[in-house]
Amino acid sequence: MDGAGISRRGFIGQARDTAVVALAAAGAAGSVLAQTGGGAGGSVVARGRPMPDGVSLPSSPLRPKRQDSVGYAVVGLGDYALNQMMPRFSRSERSHIAALVSGNPEKLRRVGDAYGVPADARYSYEHYERIAADTRIDAVYIVLPSGLHAEYAVRAFAAGKHVLCEKPMALNSADCERMIAAGERANRRLMIAYRVHFEPHNMEAMALMRRQAAGNIRFVRTEQLSRTDPKSRPAENWRIDRALAGGGPLEDFGIYGLQAALYLTGEMPEAITATTFQPRNDPRFAQVFASVASHLRFPSGAIAQLMTSYDSDGSNIAHVRGDTGALIMDPATGYEGHKMRLEGRESRDFSLGDPTVQFARQLDNFSDAVRDNATIRTPGAMGLRDVRLIEAIYAAAGTGSVVRLSPDGRMRR
Repeated sequence: MDGAGISRRGFIGQARDTAVVALAAAGAAGSVLAQTGGGAGGSVVARGRPMPDGVSLPSSPLRPKRQDSVGYAVVGLGDYALNQMMPRFSRSERSHIAALVSGNPEKLRRVGDAYGVPADARYSYEHYERIAADTRIDAVYIVLPSGLHAEYAVRAFAAGKHVLCEKPMALNSADCERMIAAGERANRRLMIAYRVHFEPHNMEAMALMRRQAAGNIRFVRTEQLSRTDPKSRPAENWRIDRALAGGGPLEDFGIYGLQAALYLTGEMPEAITATTFQPRNDPRFAQVFASVASHLRFPSGAIAQLMTSYDSDGSNIAHVRGDTGALIMDPATGYEGHKMRLEGRESRDFSLGDPTVQFARQLDNFSDAVRDNATIRTPGAMGLRDVRLIEAIYAAAGTGSVVRLSPDGRMRR
């Protein structure tokens, strides 16, 4: 069926009930679509974790390059913050680390000392609200597990700070809307950290597809696949904890495949079908799905097939087939090592420089927005759009039917 004759509320409820049954059978507590109402604070709290393995801290503190540099409080000192984003502040022109927020005092001490963050600018989650009085902090960068994004963003806005938030924006569209409203009330800016919009290969791919370098797009295929350690358990790996991660791989790196389908076609889908897989008797997937696959149809007639998994040999690709050529990105959306080839009328391989500039460029785009009211390339509205699409994917998988969409990503009645 295609959803005709059923209300939007009834349709979402049916999808939610189906997902509840599937997850309950595997030992989960509820539905990926039924996250805590009113934000993560209802049932999930941030807690300090030990220092991740393999962290290389700077040997000397990082200093701002400009007088008008924006001071960031980094909220959450996990692997991505410590190994990817924080070291890249040194390459930013207008961004610096002014404060840290963590629940682990020893980690706060070690990281604070390494980055030259004063002792009185190191905050616990318990005392997060105290950032309001710290004039060294212009903005917060939220690098917490996904289920905590909404609560800590809303609290940052209440403290009068701008917010750069990791993806996904939140685990449901209601929380995304709450974050946007909180930013508007506080007259503060909100950006979602979609780094690939600042990565040279992906930026060139967008430009190529806008000028129809492969002709009229007919087909897009994306894969964001990896295999979670068989020894992982939700207690130590938040990405397989439903309350913190939602459905699993789709919200994590699968969102980059969804994004690629949108920015390469330049369209919003009008219809979605999808399927999920959750193996029995695998503790890794007691709460989240192992794999999610979806099929998107666009108004132009283009089709996108998106695959993401936590239980597959690794892959990170985006392929576009047009009526006169093809664009092949492999790897497509990672931290580094990007490769891209255009085939057809103007076949060529692309070498577009260092992909890691995406991190510093992302920071400086937001700093320019804070200081000069510059346009944010990846605003909260984009994050809300994507979460609505994720909800539609789960609804389609839960009911086994076609979900039809309005242009803003909302499910149609």
